[in-house]
Amino acid sequence: MKTFFRGWYRNLIALTILGSFALAHGADFAQWRGPLRDGHSLETGLLKEWPKDGPKLLWQVQAIGSGYSTPSVVGDRIYLLGSDASEESVYALNAKDGGRFWLAKLGKVGHPEQRPSYAGARSTPTVDGKFLFALGSDGDLVCLDTDKGKEVWRKHLRTDFSGQYGEWAYSESPLVDGDKVIVTPGGTKATLLALSKKTGDVIWKCNVQDGSAAGYSSVVIAEFGGVRQYVQFLASGLMGIDPGSGKLLWRYDKSGKGSPAPIITPLVSDGMIYSGAFRATTALIKPVLNDGVFKVKEIYSNSKLPVGLGGVVKVGDYFYGSGGSVAMCVEFKAGTVKWEERSIGSGSLLAADGRIYIHADNGDVALFEPSAEGYHEKGRYTPPGVPSRSNPMEKAWTYPVISNGKLYIRDKESLWCYDVKMGK
Repeated sequence: MKTFFRGWYRNLIALTILGSFALAHGADFAQWRGPLRDGHSLETGLLKEWPKDGPKLLWQVQAIGSGYSTPSVVGDRIYLLGSDASEESVYALNAKDGGRFWLAKLGKVGHPEQRPSYAGARSTPTVDGKFLFALGSDGDLVCLDTDKGKEVWRKHLRTDFSGQYGEWAYSESPLVDGDKVIVTPGGTKATLLALSKKTGDVIWKCNVQDGSAAGYSSVVIAEFGGVRQYVQFLASGLMGIDPGSGKLLWRYDKSGKGSPAPIITPLVSDGMIYSGAFRATTALIKPVLNDGVFKVKEIYSNSKLPVGLGGVVKVGDYFYGSGGSVAMCVEFKAGTVKWEERSIGSGSLLAADGRIYIHADNGDVALFEPSAEGYHEKGRYTPPGVPSRSNPMEKAWTYPVISNGKLYIRDKESLWCYDVKMGK
């Protein structure tokens, strides 16, 4: 009976999140990493294997500014961030042909004078009904009307909340949960922050005593011990936050502390969390509630598992990600590496309809079958006109998106749209 109710509660949470983002259009991709922020698309009926030259290209546009912002797709519109040398903007495009509906100014590029490398738009806008929420790399948080791009309210994470970002400024994608928008200014005065999505007024601040610079991860919703909570990965590690009050419930610093790049959005599954960062370690942990207090149980810790910018995605008992210059398959509960694949290298991942899509660091796009037995590729291609890279460390770090049978790939100033629906 207890097992039944635990399963029922997990399903209720999933339906609640889906209700916020996916019920209006079942195939929408309205926020970072999909309806549940887990790197899964809800699409079905997709191609299981690609032709030699890849799926059919429907259109390509280039006038979207530069950056690594993953698109959000709702109905007939695509929303993303782009930047020129000093300023970032929100773009609304037509999903039919990539034509522009509107452009709204967001703010200046974070760290332009201190660190020009990798400067530019990186966050994914979150669409909730008639409104869009976007965070710029310098800390500009705006709420826009999706119809015309009219500004509804604006805050600045550093100016208004004494926020502290890391070496490469802000890269977080805002979370909308009910009537709240959740973001991570970092620092000691508002390490995490909940604002009214209608007005931008402060609902609560989570003040971590010793502070923490914001990392490059985004908040996810989870439930441990029957307690719903927000999980975020910061420069000082993982944290669990009470959604109603902003109270810090637990923290675990081993997988992030000492790293300049806590990037992976936490992978939550089976009551556990996977996270990891360059120059720190990776770990699978389990927050356990005992007498009203959470304690963190470490299941395993291993410095050789995926920590790449492309995140991790779990299918069945295994998760997939990048470590160094290889794609990897790892047994989730044991941390055992099942295979490594160098031919595609590291990249950003999306799971959909029994396949995994990877946008490789070099710009190639591949499709493979999730399996612990080995890397079984089902197609690979190079988008036409992949941009040159003057900086050898600069990669194609934008995540794939699938919505309404279309695959969207963004690489710097370019956006490609492919038809990946079966039976056409």
